Amino acid sequence: MKNVLSIQSHVVYGHAGNSAAVFPMQRLGVEVWPVNTVQFSNHTQHGRWAGQALAPSQITALVDGIDAIGELQRCDAVLSGYLGAPEQAAYVIAAVRKVKAANPRAIYLCDPVMGHPEKGCVVQPGIQQYLVEQMPAVADIMAPNHLELEKLAGREIDTFDDALAACRDLIARGPKVVLVKHLEYAGKPAGVFEMLVVSETEAWRGRRPLYAFDRQPVGVGDLTSGVFLARLLQGDSIKAAFEHTLAAVDAVLARTHAAGEYELQLVAAQDEIAAPPRHFAAIAV
Repeated sequence: MKNVLSIQSHVVYGHAGNSAAVFPMQRLGVEVWPVNTVQFSNHTQHGRWAGQALAPSQITALVDGIDAIGELQRCDAVLSGYLGAPEQAAYVIAAVRKVKAANPRAIYLCDPVMGHPEKGCVVQPGIQQYLVEQMPAVADIMAPNHLELEKLAGREIDTFDDALAACRDLIARGPKVVLVKHLEYAGKPAGVFEMLVVSETEAWRGRRPLYAFDRQPVGVGDLTSGVFLARLLQGDSIKAAFEHTLAAVDAVLARTHAAGEYELQLVAAQDEIAAPPRHFAAIAV
């Protein structure tokens, strides 16, 4: 059994952060140890919410507590996402280093959530700077969306080749793999959702249908990162994990769209997360 320490947000209602990633990873056969950087009533794109951020020092305290009972050496990966305060970032890095000291084979996937004010995704000032300047040197895998990749690259990305070059530049700064969870560029076919995964030796693009939601669901990126990491831990190659992720996320979105819901229908789609009914072949680039 593989174990993941997942450090990201939690919402009481709906699915975002750990609330979008923990159950899918568990459904894929991975045990998850969630640390909630914030506990909100609901995700911020509803426009109003209640709750608060976890005190940064509590990240260390919780990880130390796991270490104190002798279990940290069984942690196979750390996943981080939405941070509730800039100060939490340093504690996440400390947690990653402590896990890797206990288990040198452990990997770290950083989902660099930087916010999207136009969509109502609110992230505190200062978090983006830490993610851009500090996290690439620490992460084994980074999973930005298009906007976050631009921030990490320090330039606009207008073409597919721009995106590929930005991923390779980012890999030169530390990560072994870059998973672009949502890719936009001039000339991309209409009606498709595109993703890209790049390592030092390979690059794959993938496409799945783009569903016509009245409001695009939140938590898709968190789901994507969790599924990709879980499949890697279960022994998939980068290509196989990427293809499973495309298909599993498509299955969740198809269920969500068919139900006319705004929140991801993870429970309804749980069997499809484990065994997606459709396959989307990755294309080598």
